[in-house]
Amino acid sequence: MKRWKIGALVCAVVACACLALAGCQSQGYTPPQKEQAISANALGKTGTLRVGVNASSAPMAGQTSSSTRIVGIDVDVAAYLADQLGTKVEIVDVGADPEVALSEGRVDVVLGVDASDTEAKYWKSPTYLDTGVALFGTASESSVPTTDSKPKIAAQGSSKSSWRVTNLFGDDSLVVQNDLKSAFDALATGGVRYVAADAVIGSYVAFSEGKGDKVVALLQDPTGYCAAVNQSNTELQGAIASAMGKLVSGGMMDIIENKWLGTKLSLTNVTVVKSAASATEGSAASAEASEASAEAASAEEAPAEEAPAEEAPAEEAAA
Repeated sequence: MKRWKIGALVCAVVACACLALAGCQSQGYTPPQKEQAISANALGKTGTLRVGVNASSAPMAGQTSSSTRIVGIDVDVAAYLADQLGTKVEIVDVGADPEVALSEGRVDVVLGVDASDTEAKYWKSPTYLDTGVALFGTASESSVPTTDSKPKIAAQGSSKSSWRVTNLFGDDSLVVQNDLKSAFDALATGGVRYVAADAVIGSYVAFSEGKGDKVVALLQDPTGYCAAVNQSNTELQGAIASAMGKLVSGGMMDIIENKWLGTKLSLTNVTVVKSAASATEGSAASAEASEASAEAASAEEAPAEEAPAEEAPAEEAAA
């Protein structure tokens, strides 16, 4: 057979294969819907789990610069929960007030809720993501500063993190920056030794900027994010608790954290920097009170006015 005929035959076979593949792609594939694992009475919308998030709190939830679609850690967690319950998922921006959204019936569950909120009037799930005000250092940093060492620490102005720096280390240690990107840039150039930021947001910014910076200490006892459900909806509480357990123990949360933060964020064994006064007060309290009351007594005193929340970076990286 002549060479040109062989070439024509090969082209014809490839063309047929491409057509067959295109035909398969045009049909698409939809995974089979799981059987709904919760009664319709536990949901406000038939067959759909309505999940509330705060779309102004990247990387927990936010919008990319090129789309109005909400993306983030909590959106991925919501998708997993709905899959476990065998329902569709609907993401609802409820801002920073989960209690109102739940009481008005706008959502079934809210994610990104502060687990340390002791005044909450809703049920809270076990935590699925650690957080807390953290000190970040470069990849080679191994030292945890003492409160009298006067280290230079960059933090976003008027944030909870900047308040913690001045409270523990004094005004001279704080190097105010307009945003966290600028703070991490100062760390990279040696202008400061540490950056103070919310552990989740700081990890997100460092990862987005391609930096190898890491958490070296905490400036408060670690807390975490959890899910909130109406106190009366006990069936949904049980279903969410079970799904959250699988999310964490099954490794899916590790995958989500690596996607958004570049690492698994575990703060359990991270050193917490406390003032000498706080440590003394904590020891005295634990000697005089029960274990439960001692934990409350040894906690750092809250400021006269509520410390401002850490602001998320101005622009979120695309999913």
